[in-house]
Parts: sequence; C-alpha cells; structure tokens
Amino acid sequence: MAHKFEIYKDKAGEFRVRFKYNSEVMFSTEGYASKSGAKDAIASIKKNAPDAEIEDNA
Repeated sequence: MAHKFEIYKDKAGEFRVRFKYNSEVMFSTEGYASKSGAKDAIASIKKNAPDAEIEDNA
C-alpha cells in the first residue's frame, strides 16, 4: 500500500498519528494521552477530510 496511517509513541510518552505516502511523512497529529485517542483522530480524518477545501495563500 502506498499510503498509511501510523500510530507511534513520542518521547514524551504521548500517542501520535502520522500519515505516510510512499514512505514519506505527509503530516502528523498532536499528542494524545491514549492510543484510543489517536485511533479516534484517524477515524475523524477519514470521515471528515474527503471534501476538505484547499486554501491557497501563495
């Protein structure tokens, strides 16, 4: 698969999600106290992002 969500624990012990495309990190989230919080973030992104607008400030 060319893209995936990855849950990991940062140095502070918080759970974070990063989205990778072709092994390159495209973005990562804020830290969550629990793994379930990170999983909820993934579910929210999947549900709410398909119609996200593009804002070009260039």
